[in-house]
Amino acid sequence: MNNVTTVYALEVASPLGMLQLVSDANYLVELNWQGAHKRVNSAAKPAAAILVAAANELSQFFDGERRHFSVPVDPRGTDFQLRVWSELQNVAWGTTCTYGDIAKRLGKPTGSRAVGSAVGRNPLPIFIPCHRVVGSNGSLTGFSGGLQNKGILLGCEGHTNRPGGLMHLDRE
Repeated sequence: MNNVTTVYALEVASPLGMLQLVSDANYLVELNWQGAHKRVNSAAKPAAAILVAAANELSQFFDGERRHFSVPVDPRGTDFQLRVWSELQNVAWGTTCTYGDIAKRLGKPTGSRAVGSAVGRNPLPIFIPCHRVVGSNGSLTGFSGGLQNKGILLGCEGHTNRPGGLMHLDRE
């Protein structure tokens, strides 16, 4: 029996540079940053329909027209990572939380470092909004796509960067 899964990739232009979307036939499984396109060569396979839908939703997000993603995702990780990523999907557009907040929600009040490690391994940034997690003082901290891109993503949701790297919500 052959258990090989066909993997598809599509490169898309964004305000963050070229992003690589990776899927199997039914689920988005990765978003890779420019310079870190790691699973497949984007020319290897034609784009699956899910990739076209994901690219359209990303474009709508960057244009300020989309607050929630609807493409089905299938992140691959440990049980703990999956719990963290699931909780990240509950952080509403335009809001932020801390690593400690996520740890408390998972019943691990002293687990902010473990949460930070899981957040850093998120294979679907933006779709699983790890950019909404900030330091305990509101500062921009660790992000797989770089802190500048984290600031851009938060800016798409109405935040501005204040002196000292603190984020401020400019609406309502």
